[in-house]
Amino acid sequence: MAPIPTPAPEPQDSPDSYVGLAAEDAERRARASGWSTVRSLPPGTFITMEYLAGRLNFEVADGAVTRCWKG
Repeated sequence: MAPIPTPAPEPQDSPDSYVGLAAEDAERRARASGWSTVRSLPPGTFITMEYLAGRLNFEVADGAVTRCWKG
C-alpha cells in the first residue's frame, strides 16, 4: 500500500491580515507568503466545503478583500 502523502505546512500569516487590502495586492502577498492556491470569490458565491491545504480564499467586493479564510 502506498503511503499517505503529508501536505506541506501552510504559511503562518493570519488570514485576517488580508482583509481590507486591494484584491490584487492581497493575491500577490499571499503567493509571496507561500500559499499554493489563492482563490478570489464575489460575495455570496456557492462553493464546496472541502478543505484544501495550502489554499487561501478571498471574498472580494468593490476590489477589496472583505473576508479571508484557509482551505
